[in-house]
Amino acid sequence: MIKPGGPLHLLRVASPVGRLELISDGRAIVSVTIERDGRLPQDALPDDPDELLDRAAAQLAEYFAGARRRFDIPVETGGTAFQRAVWQQLAELDWGAVTTYGALGRGTGHASAGRAVGRAIGANPVPILIPCHRVLGSDGRVTGYSAGDGIPTKLALLELEGIVLAPPALLPAATEQGAGVPAA
Repeated sequence: MIKPGGPLHLLRVASPVGRLELISDGRAIVSVTIERDGRLPQDALPDDPDELLDRAAAQLAEYFAGARRRFDIPVETGGTAFQRAVWQQLAELDWGAVTTYGALGRGTGHASAGRAVGRAIGANPVPILIPCHRVLGSDGRVTGYSAGDGIPTKLALLELEGIVLAPPALLPAATEQGAGVPAA
C-alpha cells in the first residue's frame, strides 16, 4: 500500500513512448500515464506493484514488442455514461484499426457530438489499454492527443500498429467538424 490518499498500487515501466505509470486499486487498472517532459504524476512515490500491475506491465511489454494485440486485464475508468460509451467503442477497436470522432459520436447515438467525443477521449484514464490513439479526423488527419508528448506519442503508437497515414499533401482539405481538437 502506497500511502493514505495516494494510489493503492503503483508501478512505473519503460516503453518506446516513454515511461508509463500504472496504478491499480487491487481489482483493476485505474490509471495509465505516459510521461510528459520526463515527468510522471507520482514520481515522488516509490513503486508498490501488485500482481495485477505485474500482469499489465507484461502485457504492455508484449504489445510494444508486437506480440499482443488485445489486453485482457480489468480496467476501471469511472466517467460519465457518455464517456464510458465512447471508451467502450474504443476498447472494441481491433489492433491496427482506426475510427473517427464522428463515427464514435454516431455510435453513442449523438451524431453531432464530436466535441464531446474529443473531450471523452482526452479524459481516458487508461490510454493504450483503451486505445484512444486510434482516433483520426474524418479526413484521415492525426488530430490532438493528450497523453505523453501529444501528437508525436500518438504517431509512434499508430506506427507500432502498422497504421500508415497518407502524406498531408494527399489528404482532402476538409477537417473533422466538432472534434474539439485542432487538426495536425
